[in-house]
Amino acid sequence: MERVFVGLIGSGLSRSLTPLMHETEGARLGLDSEYRLLDLDALGRPASDLPAVLDEVQAQGFAAVNVTHPCKQAVIPLLDELDPDAARIGAVNLVVFRDGRRIGHNTDWLGFRIAIEQGPGGVAGAAVVQFGAGGAGAAIAYALVSLGVARLTIVDADADRAEGLRVSLGSDVVDTVALDDAPSVLAQADGAVNATPLGMNDDGRAAFDPSVLPADAWVADAVYFPIDTPLLRAARAAGRRTVDGGWMAVGQAVASIREITGRSPDLDRVRADFLGFLRDGRTAGSR
Repeated sequence: MERVFVGLIGSGLSRSLTPLMHETEGARLGLDSEYRLLDLDALGRPASDLPAVLDEVQAQGFAAVNVTHPCKQAVIPLLDELDPDAARIGAVNLVVFRDGRRIGHNTDWLGFRIAIEQGPGGVAGAAVVQFGAGGAGAAIAYALVSLGVARLTIVDADADRAEGLRVSLGSDVVDTVALDDAPSVLAQADGAVNATPLGMNDDGRAAFDPSVLPADAWVADAVYFPIDTPLLRAARAAGRRTVDGGWMAVGQAVASIREITGRSPDLDRVRADFLGFLRDGRTAGSR
């Protein structure tokens, strides 16, 4: 059985479900997968130690590492090669070690693309409003543009950050509006996405009021702790279709496993595992 070492570099990782998804599906694919948490907080290492951490895992024979906050941009100068999609997004969440080289990828955007395929399906020609222009927002916006939306309106409390994302996407279908002007745009949208942390854990807030959307619109959330966020509950109560953040998490894991191993993970099987881990309260920190 092939042995595969993978890690996750970032801060505050104990609740991540990514290690469990990789190890469980890896075993089904005939791999002896070990997925290690490299939590900078738990290791007592600052984010500035990222170059040393990357050197260490490469020397130890890791096949790859996933990368999360606060390292998704900081890792880019440490790479030998950058996948074109990751370069356009400006963030890396997967580094594959191959033939002594470090190759950066972004599977977050693929994860959201899968989420859309499992939810509203085709969004070509649609008008979508996205709240949040941070790291997750950049990947989500890139996915929506790649899927052919007719208009993507980005809303962020930091207007400069929203404008920066618009410019980096380099697409004439993308615009921005101020937070106060968002309701009028929502009223004419086909769908809306929360790419902010609002609604995570015990945060009872929602990024926007889904009842403002047209009756046949959809709502997607990138948050998956909890899987049923305040936004999604409000959207369902208002009769809108919903896509939970678990689909993006599962999709990026599936895309990462495929990139690392060359094997073909089963999306529905990984999704069922993911929901089971949530239901049972299992996390990377509880293994």
